[in-house]
Amino acid sequence: MNTASLSNLGLRPYLPDDAPLLAEIFRASVEELTGDDYDPAQQRAWAATADDEEVFAKRLGGGLALVATTEGAPVGFATLTGGEKIDMLYVHPGATRRGVAALLVDALEKLAAGRGAKRLTADASDTALGFFEHRGFVPMQRNTMQRNGEWFANTTVEKKLDAKAAR
Repeated sequence: MNTASLSNLGLRPYLPDDAPLLAEIFRASVEELTGDDYDPAQQRAWAATADDEEVFAKRLGGGLALVATTEGAPVGFATLTGGEKIDMLYVHPGATRRGVAALLVDALEKLAAGRGAKRLTADASDTALGFFEHRGFVPMQRNTMQRNGEWFANTTVEKKLDAKAAR
């Protein structure tokens, strides 16, 4: 990540009015970034989980949600649920490889550690697994799940946290 990309990035808390735009980011991320790992039917089923924006907004509001911005415009988001699980991490396809996901995960790590969490977990898609491994997360188990009639595989990853991570 270079300094230029960091200088334009910001973080802020999720606001209820963000839900429609974050649903768009979610769908675009799934539809445009996961094609090497999931077939079109799986992508459609996954993206459709954001079609009910009221349910999607409740999911965003059900934990700690952060929004990454570039020049004030949302470009990604992440949620922390249960104090130690990254439930969602999505970046708009036009903002990938600019440090957005790293900024979000770093912030969640610090917040979780600051709240006393000893570990951070995520159910990483096949597309995101390498990102999490690069950031020190270790694969723990392979999972299968069903969404909208389609079966998916992902991997539960874990990273041990310590008090130093909160700084």
